[in-house]
Amino acid sequence: MTDADHNLTTLIVDDHSIFRSGLRADLAPDIHVVGEAASVDEAIVLVGQLTPRVVLLDVHLPGGSGGGGAEVVMRAAPTSPSTVFLALSVSDAADDVVRVIRAGARGYITKSSSGAEVSDAARRVSEGDAVFSPRLAGFVLDAFGAISGETAQADHELDRLSKREQEVMRLIARGYAYKEVAADLFISIKTVETHVSSVLRKLQLSSRHELTAWALERKLL
Repeated sequence: MTDADHNLTTLIVDDHSIFRSGLRADLAPDIHVVGEAASVDEAIVLVGQLTPRVVLLDVHLPGGSGGGGAEVVMRAAPTSPSTVFLALSVSDAADDVVRVIRAGARGYITKSSSGAEVSDAARRVSEGDAVFSPRLAGFVLDAFGAISGETAQADHELDRLSKREQEVMRLIARGYAYKEVAADLFISIKTVETHVSSVLRKLQLSSRHELTAWALERKLL
């Protein structure tokens, strides 16, 4: 058995290589970094391959369907049920905090945190705690205080869509191409286009990007 077997395995996800290398150097000796990723797509693949215990995750990332860190959590969590996600970002905006927590992250700390603080936060989320930088906790409490009403709103919005439109909506929001949706649902590309137009119109959205953001925010993917 190696020392790494006793350490907390961690994946660092950030699109700035200098930050990744600096964080790796500052983490405590018992935090074992098993890999690094710079995009949504790369992170999803590495979580599935490496199954780290904790992912240290920036909320603003290139790639995927434009959902950033929240999209990583939503899409990667099913491939590694034992992995927990800790958002680590320069942003302290309420929208960023709430979006990634609703996606399933166990905590959110800012990049002003020290290496020791990040290490401690990683240990705590790995043990089941929820960890937030002090001024961010209020955002989460405020947001989840209203979650029952927002769930009802999401259900009401979905009621506008037919069952087939909901199926198309989820696939398009996940980044599928029209031809992939057509093949998956055994319908024509023309029919997919018609459904997408109808979905956007009924939800009052103007693009696939807005649709992805809408679905991620409501945990529909």
